Amino acid sequence: MFGLLKKKSEKEKLQAQYEKLLREAHSLSTTNRKMSDQKAYDAEEVMKQLEKLS
Repeated sequence: MFGLLKKKSEKEKLQAQYEKLLREAHSLSTTNRKMSDQKAYDAEEVMKQLEKLS
């Protein structure tokens, strides 16, 4: 119950964004390769930000 009021840290937000981008890249890989590659690139940029925080 107390977890409902807890705000996410910057690291948790970036991790969620990274996972979302990877899911989108995977789903686009069968229909639009260019967009899939762009999502994968965006995910790698988010991962770089995560590594800076660690």
